[in-house]
Amino acid sequence: MAELSKCQQEVYFHTDPILESCGTAGVRGDTGFLQGEHYWEIEFLEPPSGLSVMVGVGTGRAKLQAGSFQYVNLLGMDSESWGLSYKGTVWQNGICKQYTEPFYEEGTVIGVHLNMEEGTLTFYRDRQSLGVAFTGLHKVQHPLYPMVSSTSPGTELALGLRCCSLPTLEERCLSTLARNLLQTDLADLLPLPAIVRWKLKSWKS
Repeated sequence: MAELSKCQQEVYFHTDPILESCGTAGVRGDTGFLQGEHYWEIEFLEPPSGLSVMVGVGTGRAKLQAGSFQYVNLLGMDSESWGLSYKGTVWQNGICKQYTEPFYEEGTVIGVHLNMEEGTLTFYRDRQSLGVAFTGLHKVQHPLYPMVSSTSPGTELALGLRCCSLPTLEERCLSTLARNLLQTDLADLLPLPAIVRWKLKSWKS
C-alpha cells in the first residue's frame, strides 16, 4: 500500500501499523513522456531498507503491485518497466545486472534522466552521473511514466527538482521519419527537399 501526501510530492509505503508490509507496492506519475529529455529527482527521506526500494520508469501497463506477500523488484520485473534498486542493481524484463554501489543513507538523491530522443535512461546519485543504465527506450510505443516502488514499511520518498527539454516540430518530424525508415539511405527516395533528406540521413535514429 502507498499513500501520497496532500501536496502529492511525497509518498509513504506500507503505513498500516497492523498490516505493515504485505507485498510490493508501486506508484506511477500522472504524466507520461514520448519525446524530449526529462529529468527529475527522488529524495530518500528515510534510509532505504528491506528487499527492494526502486526508482525508474514504466509504461501505463506496468504493474503497481505484486501479489499478496510477494516481495519482489517490481520495476523491471517485466518488459513494461525499467528500475534501479537501492542495492545498486538495475532491472528490466526480469533481467538484473550490477550498475552501481548500493546506497543506504537517508537524504540520498537519485536523479533520473530520460532521453527519449536517444532512447537512454541514466541515473544520478547526488547529482553525479552513474552512466547510462538502459538504451533503446525510444523504440517503446507507449508513454513512459516516472515510477517508484518499495517492499519496506516506512519507506518515504519525495519528488524534487524537475525539468524537461522538448524537441522542435522539425526535430519531431525527423525523429518520426527516421524511426520508420529501415535504412536512412532510403531518404533519397522520399519526395522531400534536399536539405530535409540530408538532415534525415544524418539523424540519430
